[in-house]
Amino acid sequence: MVTTLNNMVHRHTDLQPEDTDWLQQLVGDWQLLSDLSFADLVLWVVDRETGGWVAVAHVRPSTGATVYYDDIVGLQVPRGRRLPLDRAHDLGRICRERDPEWRDDVPVREETIPVVRNGRVIAVISRHTNLAAARTPSRLELTYLQCADDLAAMVTSGEFPTAGASTTSRRGAPRVGDGLMRLDREGRVLYASPNAVSAMHRLGYVGEVINHPLSEIVIPLLDASVPVDESLPPILSGRVPWRSDFDVRGTTLSLRAIPLRTRGERVGALLLLRDVSDLRRRERELLTKDATIREVHHRVKNNLQTVAALLRLQARRIPSDEGRVALLEAMRRVATIAMVHETLSAGLGETVNFDEVAERTVALAIELAAPVAPVTVEREGRFGELRAENATPLALVLTELVTNAVEHGLGVSGGTVAVRAERDGEHLRAVVRDTGIGLPEGFVAGVDGLGTQIVQALVGGDMRGRIQWHSPEGGGTEVSVEVLLRSVDTGQADPSVTPSPEHRGPVAAAGFLPPTSTGPSV
Repeated sequence: MVTTLNNMVHRHTDLQPEDTDWLQQLVGDWQLLSDLSFADLVLWVVDRETGGWVAVAHVRPSTGATVYYDDIVGLQVPRGRRLPLDRAHDLGRICRERDPEWRDDVPVREETIPVVRNGRVIAVISRHTNLAAARTPSRLELTYLQCADDLAAMVTSGEFPTAGASTTSRRGAPRVGDGLMRLDREGRVLYASPNAVSAMHRLGYVGEVINHPLSEIVIPLLDASVPVDESLPPILSGRVPWRSDFDVRGTTLSLRAIPLRTRGERVGALLLLRDVSDLRRRERELLTKDATIREVHHRVKNNLQTVAALLRLQARRIPSDEGRVALLEAMRRVATIAMVHETLSAGLGETVNFDEVAERTVALAIELAAPVAPVTVEREGRFGELRAENATPLALVLTELVTNAVEHGLGVSGGTVAVRAERDGEHLRAVVRDTGIGLPEGFVAGVDGLGTQIVQALVGGDMRGRIQWHSPEGGGTEVSVEVLLRSVDTGQADPSVTPSPEHRGPVAAAGFLPPTSTGPSV
């Protein structure tokens, strides 16, 4: 079982769901407190059975040396063993140890911060600072520590994290090391880190930053012809806990404001800044690429539908029944490929929900097979998300198998066609079964018809799988297809799995595939 915060809190405590949500928000934002403190943070809750402490979350600083190299989540400590935890919980205030604790020959200073919600202590944070890495503090480090103490006091008063704060809606959230400003109550800059000053310079501002209202620095730099985001001025003054991006001369800056409060009154703010120009440029390129790919799929779909329509028209003009059937079968195969591209053109990724494709594919196959008696379709299991290179051949395979089941298995008597999917990661097993007359005597797969030859080629070659026909007990025909899918993440199948020669089918020998081909190009 994955040891998530929710699981551990539910397993060890009687906290209400609202309290658990508060802890989730805290853990989602406490990297900020850890970086400002140059310290490890551990979240502890009271175990309902023993009354002791259980560590349910841990974060390491990205600005300093860590104390805990091992993962301590799940560690249980009896009550009375860690007195700072007990005192912070019982007294409801921050407790600091005077003497450092020695851990692996490293002096560590420990502080405990009660986590308060609605006037109740629901957990305790222990803050562990590696004193061996301490050095003469600079202005930056002193400002970081002061900001960390302010945030810790807000945790104790129940004012941090800020409920409903819009801070993580987009990628590229600013971090402490990217740039930090300390603002006073009126929004004037009290301190700006070197990275924050550099960010201002990239915007085109070269004047003094300290003791100037940040809004008066940034707003004049914006393009007057472009409407200003209404959330930007409150963020620049530190009045609201929001996040926003803005562009100046090709530079995109991401801002996040964290108001600092004491006894419910705003006394200042922290402002984090990050230059996200490259990140936003890559996002725009990806959006353009995605739109281009969808447009390509849309045009391919349109062209294939045109080809299918031409084949249908040509079939109507051929007097020969054999020629008409051949053209209609080709039209059905082209329409199936067009269906996959249509689904891809409507999505945002490189995968398709094949269950939707399978439903439409089966319906199309039965419609074009034109059964003279009623045919019922049953579906079981889920195919899930498939890449295009998996979906296209599998859709063709289903089309051929369902068509054969309707035309040759059920014939004039009608019956049921069942399609079952069994998915285990990258391994997929699809079964098509009908209640018809069964396989003819002397049936040899891949020899008795073009449809079975195509299926053999697709499954044994391009899909790296195997296919089997047999007549189950109770009558009818069952066809089982087992394939190894290409990974959704990498697009590559397991190179150690290759189709055996007996499953490549006789299509290659017949000239449909070169002997060294991995499958037909569709």
